[in-house]
Amino acid sequence: MNHRSYLALAIPLTISTITTPLLGVVDMAVVGQLPDPAYIGGVAVGTIIFNTMYWLFGFLRVSTSGFAAQAQGANDERQQVLALIRPLFIAFVVGASFLFLQWPIQHLAFVFINPAADVYKFAADYFSIRIWGAPFALMNYVIIGWLVGRSRIRISLSLQVLMNLINILLAIMFVKWFSWDVSGVAAATLIAEITAFILSLCIIIKMLSPSFNFPAIKEILDPKPFKKMMAMNRDLMIRTFCLLAVFNVFTAKGASFGTEVLAANAVLIQVHYMMAYAFDGFANASSIYVGKAVGSHDQGLYKRTLSLSCQWALFSSLFITGVYYLCKSYMIPLFTHIPSVIELASTYERWIMLYPISAGLGLILYGVFTGATEAKPIRNSMVYALILFLVILYVCVPRLQNHGLWLAFILFSLGRSVFLALYIPKLGRKLFSVKEACYEHSSRSI
Repeated sequence: MNHRSYLALAIPLTISTITTPLLGVVDMAVVGQLPDPAYIGGVAVGTIIFNTMYWLFGFLRVSTSGFAAQAQGANDERQQVLALIRPLFIAFVVGASFLFLQWPIQHLAFVFINPAADVYKFAADYFSIRIWGAPFALMNYVIIGWLVGRSRIRISLSLQVLMNLINILLAIMFVKWFSWDVSGVAAATLIAEITAFILSLCIIIKMLSPSFNFPAIKEILDPKPFKKMMAMNRDLMIRTFCLLAVFNVFTAKGASFGTEVLAANAVLIQVHYMMAYAFDGFANASSIYVGKAVGSHDQGLYKRTLSLSCQWALFSSLFITGVYYLCKSYMIPLFTHIPSVIELASTYERWIMLYPISAGLGLILYGVFTGATEAKPIRNSMVYALILFLVILYVCVPRLQNHGLWLAFILFSLGRSVFLALYIPKLGRKLFSVKEACYEHSSRSI
């Protein structure tokens, strides 16, 4: 495995994963053409609520990818299917729970964020429609993770591009032609999520070999693999909780500076999402190769993957920063035409230019650890970074206002990278001292 083979997987994955934040980007861009900044604020608040719900269970995609890659490395089709069915069941139960608890979720979210009255109205409209897609959105996470773990990148990319095309066309139609404003973009996202799930389910059924026998319920609910999966998912959930705490505090603090600052921050955060998901393609490539290395007990493949991950963390960070610098005058107007929001976003955009350099290594190493299905270091590094964020927030925001808020966010991103990198030596020792010992023992037994 070399640079060419790594990039052959990473580049399509980057294209695939960068389509994910486009659901939020499209919503923001469409309502940004409306005359009142409260529309942008309403979608920003609504998006934060769904990010909180979905990202808290983002482990469903990440862990599924890791377990599927390991099963593929071991060339075990039955375990590959079980790696899909088990998290798919969890995703459905969690999504149905969100539907059942939608009213208390909405109430608690608005109490925490406390948006202005006009923003509150639009956020409530957005939430009340998009919530019905919760089971489909979470099950889509699982399916995409499973396809990525099995290196079915073309199918994954096609499904995500199709979902976003449906979302874009319907959002424009509902807002421009039907004048549904925020309700229109929410309805477009809902329809896109449901359509993507139905199509992906049909594709997966066709992918299974004709002779494959569907696992029995007892095998699906076997407590031993469920325990391993849930242990990893628990740590990833804590990691996601820390990440969402940062974004929710960031949004709430930004809202305290006024609706226009909230809107400007929301635009820049959407740019940040696009940057972060660009790194996610490299992280997924690392996750696939590390998962295969662990499944096939190939320490050489693991070391080559780790080396390439670090190198491309540096190269991609510089590339993404350079692209944004060259294109920054065109970026913000894509989201809004409101002069005051554009001016404020331009004032704070220098912080976004620091994001790729501070966060790139941590985002790609995240894929190394998830491919190894070792989530405890991810959890610990995120807890440490959250503490750093809160300390900087407390010290700097009273003096620097919104600049202090962005400083805390950038140092949080840098902390994620540094703290996780410190666990790399221990990961290598744990994986192959334990894995090889088990492998040698089983070989002697045979």
